[in-house]
Amino acid sequence: MSNRVYIFDTTLRDGEQVPGCQLNTIEKIEVAKQLEKLGVDIIEAGFPISSPGDFNSVVEVSKAVSNPVICALTRAVKKDIEVAADALKFAKRGRIHTGIGTSPYHIYQKLNSNPDEIIERAIAAVTYARKFVDDVEFYAEDAGRSDNEYLARVIEAVIGAGATVVNIPDTTGYCLPLEYGAKIAYLKNNVPNIDKAIISTHCHNDLGMATANTLAGVVNGARQVEVTLNGLGERAGNTALEEVVMAMKSHKDLNYTTGIDAKQIIKTSKLVSTLMRMPVQANKAIVGRNAFAHSSGIHQDGVLKNRETYEIIDPADVGVKESSIVLTARSGRAALKHRLDVLGYKLSPEKLDHVYKNFLVLADAKKDISDEDLDVLVGHEKKEERLLKLDEFQVICGKSCIPTATVTINYNGKIMTETATGNGPVDAAFNAIKKMIPVNVVLEEYLVQAVTRGSSEIGKVHVQLADNGRTVHGFGANVDILTASVWAYLDALSKVV
Repeated sequence: MSNRVYIFDTTLRDGEQVPGCQLNTIEKIEVAKQLEKLGVDIIEAGFPISSPGDFNSVVEVSKAVSNPVICALTRAVKKDIEVAADALKFAKRGRIHTGIGTSPYHIYQKLNSNPDEIIERAIAAVTYARKFVDDVEFYAEDAGRSDNEYLARVIEAVIGAGATVVNIPDTTGYCLPLEYGAKIAYLKNNVPNIDKAIISTHCHNDLGMATANTLAGVVNGARQVEVTLNGLGERAGNTALEEVVMAMKSHKDLNYTTGIDAKQIIKTSKLVSTLMRMPVQANKAIVGRNAFAHSSGIHQDGVLKNRETYEIIDPADVGVKESSIVLTARSGRAALKHRLDVLGYKLSPEKLDHVYKNFLVLADAKKDISDEDLDVLVGHEKKEERLLKLDEFQVICGKSCIPTATVTINYNGKIMTETATGNGPVDAAFNAIKKMIPVNVVLEEYLVQAVTRGSSEIGKVHVQLADNGRTVHGFGANVDILTASVWAYLDALSKVV
């Protein structure tokens, strides 16, 4: 048996069934062209009978791409098949995907039928579809909950009628991997004419096992996988294309191959996410923004020494430039030094230790540290070389009390403390500093700016002082705007004294 696995992408059909993710024809064409670049073998472009828009999308997608097979979905109904055939008239290679339910739930309750009649309808649908195209795929809806012996009878019958691909959907996401794999193996071993068709998987993620089930199907003989980008699809979604492809690529011992250009995965994922207005969850495998991000100090140190310590996939293989070292309170010195090196800061071990202490204080106050935050930290470290340094700072203020500030500073090695009141907490702090540093300066400007966004982010304060005809400026930044104000004031005063 060949180890070539065909990638059947149903993002434009099953993926589009997510509420709010509908695409217009122009958007479908854009996605289809990118899927062609990605290297998918089959694009399921829509369900033509369902709406004029879907019909038109299949027509236009058929015109827009050349390499992939263009597939149109139908029920086991003559009119569906006729409309699908008409929609595929411009396809270089067209496929009709027809089928019917085969589980007891579908046979007796949904279709109000019986097993023998279902087989007759399945044969009739495939036979009729073959009048229009040579490539006909049959789906046994809810095969995951269908009796294996009966399912084998259905599959044998539709292959005999001309089906080239037989789709075994776990429509409700019910199966366990061992169970689904055994179902594929049963068909492989008990359908006499199974070698005349390709077995396809189509798994849903209701129990979070769509990818595992799909791979179990491949291991047991399936050679087509039906998938969507980002795992989009009805309810909890479908099998994610990127997960299956990279799982097979990572496990080279399995020796499965696809036609996918993995370097196009991230680009395609982002396009689908944008056009379908469906953000990808941060911790989504392969394509989530945290898929190659490391925040733990232990992990960061390991990755910086050897990427494969904590990464089984090279980010570049899927189109990501590099791993992301995210600085948080759990990050270590190695990660901080690496990021500072990237930003162009070369600090001595002593300076790095001091910046690291300030980094941990800031990281405890924020969720993560940005490059702008590091600029501020390094800038503050340089300011620590000035004559005036902030040692401690406390303020009391509120509706029913007079704003009072107690400030302790280090003035050229001498520790000084003063308390003062003011019109507000900033004014009180500045007054306390004036008691310790009796210089004749006038505050001309006090400006607060946001360095980064969010209520817990860094704020930057600019202070302008007039000193006997000359102007001096001071800057400070901190998540606490009062502390930033004191730093800025001391920065300006350092230039005066």
